[in-house]
Amino acid sequence: MDFGWSKAQCGAYDRILELTGDWPDDRPASLTRDQWRRCGEAGILGYSVPAEYGGGGHGFVDTARAMEAFGLGCPDMGLVFSSLAHLFACAMPIAEHAGEEVRDRILPRLCSGEWIGANAITEEAAGSDVTALTATARRDGDDFVLNGTKSFVSNGPVADAFVVYASTDPQFGHLGISGFVVERDTPGLVVGEAFGKTVLTTCPAGSVTFEECRVPASHLLGVPGQGAAIFQSSMRWERSCLFAAYLGQARRNLDRCVEQARDRRQFGHPIGKNQSISHGIARLRARLESARLLLWQACWRLDQHEPAGLDVSMAKLAISEVAVDTALFAVRVLGGNGVRTDVGATRELLDALPGTTFSGTSEIQLEQIAKELGL
Repeated sequence: MDFGWSKAQCGAYDRILELTGDWPDDRPASLTRDQWRRCGEAGILGYSVPAEYGGGGHGFVDTARAMEAFGLGCPDMGLVFSSLAHLFACAMPIAEHAGEEVRDRILPRLCSGEWIGANAITEEAAGSDVTALTATARRDGDDFVLNGTKSFVSNGPVADAFVVYASTDPQFGHLGISGFVVERDTPGLVVGEAFGKTVLTTCPAGSVTFEECRVPASHLLGVPGQGAAIFQSSMRWERSCLFAAYLGQARRNLDRCVEQARDRRQFGHPIGKNQSISHGIARLRARLESARLLLWQACWRLDQHEPAGLDVSMAKLAISEVAVDTALFAVRVLGGNGVRTDVGATRELLDALPGTTFSGTSEIQLEQIAKELGL
């Protein structure tokens, strides 16, 4: 087993870390096209999309390695999340399941940063339980007609293209769900205003409503009834490679704890000489490295086309929880400065918290792990 990185992998990591580390941390009220353009120019928005459609053509391991650098270099996790939700939950389902005409026309725009992508599956009564979707799509000649409302659509208020999941055969439950590509200017698509939130603030989120929204049948992903499988396929990317960015965030916060423990002196010595501090940092470092190894194993198996459900769930669970705990420890180690807005420690904590909810809650990951163990 080789734990080394190739020259190309190291070069990609260093390039993204250097680029994103130089970006201004301006935290606008919402995502700007200038921010999006920078992500496109860095190659992030299409990193895993096949090269023939304008992407980088990278697999799971290479993508995870690069996205860890993105999370380490860019302190705005709202921008990181916005970019990677666009890539893994919108661009990748199109790359892997759309027809050739749709891929040729839409993917280069998504990869370059000309367009912003969004994934629309969540509804008010259908979060973890995606089988409870009430949005419908009925066949009408050469089109499908969509009706229903999606809630909490990340990037929704500014998106140019949506991957939408709706029920084409409600009586078949999850086997009756289908996926569609819907462009913003499609009649009957109504995009709601962004709602206020305290986490990942750069990434706008809102509702999207479909009112007799007519979508060409050529915009169907895969075949009718394949939507749940397509969504789970996109989750392979999101639960692994998006969370690689949270490894980067956790590393950044842990480095901050180490620096504070060395430099801050109380009672005549650095606070890192107190075991409560040094052991806390040591435990977090061990957990961070364990989570990283789980992720690499999951991504390696995905690249080998091996079953990886258990590995992905364990990695997602471990990374999301160590990211929260590291950010919380940083707030504590910084003392009074930990709650100052200009220091940003509480912002890091707030941005880490959603990782235990989106892409499947920690409880869903535990259920998946238990299921894989035959429980």
